[in-house]
Amino acid sequence: QMMKFAWDNYKQYALGKNELRPLTKNGHIGNMFGGLRGATVIDALDTLYIMELEEEFQEAKQWVEKSFDLNVNGEASLFEVNIRYIGGLLATYYLTGEEVFKSKALELGEKLLPAFNTPTGIPRGVINLGRQGTCPQQLFLYGMSWSWGWASAGSSILAEFGTLHLEFLHLSALSGNPVFAEKATQPCLSLSLPQVMNIRRVLNRVEKPQGLYPNFLSPVTGSWVQHHVSIGGLGDSFYEYLIKSWLMSDKKDSEAKKMYDDALEAIEKHLVKKSAGGLTYIAEWRGGILDHKMGHLACFSGGMIALGAEHAPEERRQRHRELAAEITSTCHESYTRSDTKLGPEAFRFDAGSEATATRLSERYYILRPEVVESYMYLWRLTHEPKYRHWGWEVVQALEKHCRVEAGFSGIRDVYTTTPTHDNMQQSFFLAETLKYLYLLFCEDDVLSLEDWVFNTEAHPLPINHTDFKA
Repeated sequence: QMMKFAWDNYKQYALGKNELRPLTKNGHIGNMFGGLRGATVIDALDTLYIMELEEEFQEAKQWVEKSFDLNVNGEASLFEVNIRYIGGLLATYYLTGEEVFKSKALELGEKLLPAFNTPTGIPRGVINLGRQGTCPQQLFLYGMSWSWGWASAGSSILAEFGTLHLEFLHLSALSGNPVFAEKATQPCLSLSLPQVMNIRRVLNRVEKPQGLYPNFLSPVTGSWVQHHVSIGGLGDSFYEYLIKSWLMSDKKDSEAKKMYDDALEAIEKHLVKKSAGGLTYIAEWRGGILDHKMGHLACFSGGMIALGAEHAPEERRQRHRELAAEITSTCHESYTRSDTKLGPEAFRFDAGSEATATRLSERYYILRPEVVESYMYLWRLTHEPKYRHWGWEVVQALEKHCRVEAGFSGIRDVYTTTPTHDNMQQSFFLAETLKYLYLLFCEDDVLSLEDWVFNTEAHPLPINHTDFKA
């Protein structure tokens, strides 16, 4: 019912725009997607299908067939286009078998390849999607890429270049073109295009401080730009994609598994802490100095660690299961300690405060999914009833505080019972938050973890149970 309400209002007031502004009842385009439109449509497709909202799914499919234009010009986030658009199209293709979704994914995937044209093959974060002529040399603008202006010294971001592997391996498999997964030379290019496997080679070669992966890497030199480590924003989904790459390969991609195991060992050793009140959290690391905060984004890690624990050696399995449960419980505390029972963007463990936001700038909630994502994984893997109870608390809080007349909106302060709304129904609310909540209350065979992995936008991609090898 929540999904139908969110979709119907988007369709009525903002169809074809990227997101719905539910208070003003209009659409929002934004600047993340480089001229692409319909982010909410693409993000919602698989959720509508899984929930058997057949009429609404057909509305979304019709928009893709008739109105989804890939011949656009503008500055796009490589990461966001990959996880939302490529991920959403691939998942819907695998769920339905309908060719339109596959062909759109492949066409869009090709437009992302020039981002890898760097001295190291580590892609830059922003790409111009414009395309004219048949070869890049014919147009200076085609395929131009650059780093985010705010990124340290022109660097690329770990969570961005580290969150391409799942989608690009599927693009290679579906297209029969190895360019997405490995080096290949295009007929037009004098330059070879090293893709996602090359990213691994660079990361394996570079020295890791204390075994940790900093968030900023130079795409020119292949060296770290500064030593800030976070399992939240800027780092998060890199770690998630290591364990999921191994699972998606039917446990054949041993390189990914080793990278995950080694990274988690370093995280346990240097970043996992326990507060005075007994709450386990993952701190951030700035050149050896700990910052005792956790972002909402880092709350995905409970689910990730639980998923990895199922496949850990006996001596680590129980420890990782307990760590996953403790982190998920801490994230639940960040919700229960607020007046709205929704969690803040970041929460801290200092100055006598635990699992609460201590800065005004961190008190907002933008319909994020990471906490309920971990509830879903912990439920599936343990069947402890508390995870469904906690999920239902979130449903009630969303209905009470985020539902408005024409959709769902984020709120500016979780610590007041009369919060003001931010007038944005994020596309990931339909892709992730509502999907994970729905799956939390489904039978385990609905998108079974034995057969699917979820990309970082909750788009399900099939595990290759044949002889798939990365």
